[in-house]
Amino acid sequence: MTEMVYGAIPLRDGEPVIPKWWRTVDKLTLACILGLFGIGLLLGFAASPPLAERNGEAPFHYVWKQATFGGAALMVMISASMMRPEMVRRMATIGFALAFVALAALPVFGTDFGKGAVRWYSLGFGSLQPSEFIKPCFVVVAAWMMAAAQEINGPPGKLYSFIIMCTIVIMLVLQPDFGQASLVLFGWGVVYFVAGAPMLILVSVAALVVLGGTLAYEHSDHFARRIDGFLAQDVDPTTQLGFAANAIREGGFFGVGVGEGRVKMSLPDAHTDFIIAVAAEEYGLVLVAIIIALYATVVLRSFTRLMRERDPFIRLAGTGLAAMFGVQAMINMGVAVRLLPAKGMTLPFVSYGGSSLIAGGVALGMLLAFTRTRPQNQIADLLAGRGR
Repeated sequence: MTEMVYGAIPLRDGEPVIPKWWRTVDKLTLACILGLFGIGLLLGFAASPPLAERNGEAPFHYVWKQATFGGAALMVMISASMMRPEMVRRMATIGFALAFVALAALPVFGTDFGKGAVRWYSLGFGSLQPSEFIKPCFVVVAAWMMAAAQEINGPPGKLYSFIIMCTIVIMLVLQPDFGQASLVLFGWGVVYFVAGAPMLILVSVAALVVLGGTLAYEHSDHFARRIDGFLAQDVDPTTQLGFAANAIREGGFFGVGVGEGRVKMSLPDAHTDFIIAVAAEEYGLVLVAIIIALYATVVLRSFTRLMRERDPFIRLAGTGLAAMFGVQAMINMGVAVRLLPAKGMTLPFVSYGGSSLIAGGVALGMLLAFTRTRPQNQIADLLAGRGR
């Protein structure tokens, strides 16, 4: 039906899957993603040995684990990028249902690993964080609902997606995990905005966010401590933010040299949440600028290709995925330079973490699938064909 309405031209019949994928995938975006993963491994060699030593592991134990999870993430990404949009939608719907159930069961079966927030399932060989997987899947499901709402006699998809979004946000806040909750809310807001949200509703949602933040500050010591630390005039040099800020200052333009950084010795999360501080200290502003350029290229390139897309579902889902990917990177780096309160959020495809890497592979695989070249008739040709 979509092809009939929007005038898509089917791809070559009988063409093998891999050549078709290579011909239609956005190679520049794919190269940027591979570049980010390579930088993540490079920084892992610098940041993870001190942690491995503290935990009694081999020096590059976490590097090999990151390479293993990253390899799995790349396979998932490429497999997802080969799918047709309809298959991506089905995969996201199933993934969302599974992640939603897993998220709901966390208070009973989850663990906090001593960090004060029940966000993970312990699997023995590793851990699983359902919130990482629910983010991209929910964006696709919300886009599907909002696209269906635009059809004649379509369901109230915007309302349904709003109810689901609120449910997810409440479950995440109760963990507490305000960072992931804000990303889910942001992803839904982007999709809703692109779908043509009334300004009054957007303002109302913004007011609810401010109200929720105020209540969280008054009733959550965890949330209040982070806000107070962010607003404090001076940063305690013995805190994670203090160590990160000092490392970035020490790095300067070209860095102190490979392996010469000291922040990895002090920061417990140097290989995850504060990996950008390791990059800035050892490689300087040069590498940080390259990382920012890679993220910006992925996001802007995706937006450019999606602007030519006529299928509303593909346009909405792709825009939400690209925006969420870029904003998560901005939040992680913004925390390191104290532009934002600490949120415990990884740098996509660079930070260490099995759930983060594989969920990132799922998200980017779906984004690559949505931004593949799908030849379409010009609008004038389509109108001419309808007029016959």
